[in-house]
Amino acid sequence: MTVMSIAGLQLALPANENNFDVIAKEVRNVKKRFPHVSMVVLSELATFGPAPRYAQTLPGECESAYSELACEVGIWLVNGSIFERDENRVYNTSSVISPAGEVVARYRKMFPFLPFEEGISSGNTPCVFTIPDVGTIGLSICYDMWFPETTRALAWQGAEVIIHPTLTNTIDRDVELSIARSTAAVNQCYMVDINAASPMGVGRSIIVGPGGEIIHQSSSEHDVMLFDVDFDYVRRVRERGWQGLGQPLKSFRDHPLNYPQYQAEARSKALDGLGPLKKPDNLA
Repeated sequence: MTVMSIAGLQLALPANENNFDVIAKEVRNVKKRFPHVSMVVLSELATFGPAPRYAQTLPGECESAYSELACEVGIWLVNGSIFERDENRVYNTSSVISPAGEVVARYRKMFPFLPFEEGISSGNTPCVFTIPDVGTIGLSICYDMWFPETTRALAWQGAEVIIHPTLTNTIDRDVELSIARSTAAVNQCYMVDINAASPMGVGRSIIVGPGGEIIHQSSSEHDVMLFDVDFDYVRRVRERGWQGLGQPLKSFRDHPLNYPQYQAEARSKALDGLGPLKKPDNLA
């Protein structure tokens, strides 16, 4: 049996401050309380909040502090994300750090929340990493989830778990919970969607199994979500179908259709007719 214990931290952190010391205390407390935990996952932009002025270079001081913390505590650590400055561009980037303190993956959010997340550049590379003798994990950040191509790309590369830090403080959180469940079901994977609690976010983090079943759903308050990922269960669902039913990954693999919307230089009259991507005008 291949099982990994993961703790998602839905923390009540202020925006636009350096929250590292508070986060480090929470991580240490989780490991002290639950010695068997192997990975800790933070919410999107947990360290500094949604302020590009705090953008860091990578590698850099902030990421190094997380590396030292992961090594000290002896866990895999997903730092949610921070804004990364790379020359004249800013990205929303998540780092994955091993128990040895090594940065094993960095993922740049592919779909910034435009037109509202202004000035943030898009990443262009789906990101998966493999923990030897355990399994393969993919990374996704917040608005990425609204584009099924992003998570299908992760499943295509073998992701059995999708770690999805998010920062949502808007009315559409209920819709996101539905997307998280459907994403897990259609890709036959775990979906680990970790939001921030108030004041930065509205909470309601959700952990979903590979059949779309809810393992845990948080309230809006501080929450430490400890759960087990059973990789053998994912593989069984992918082979046999959830409850012996649909096998969507195999059907997707075997279908001969080359989707026209993904062909080079393809255009859609329907989508082109929607107008520019901008903030809504006043309806009055």
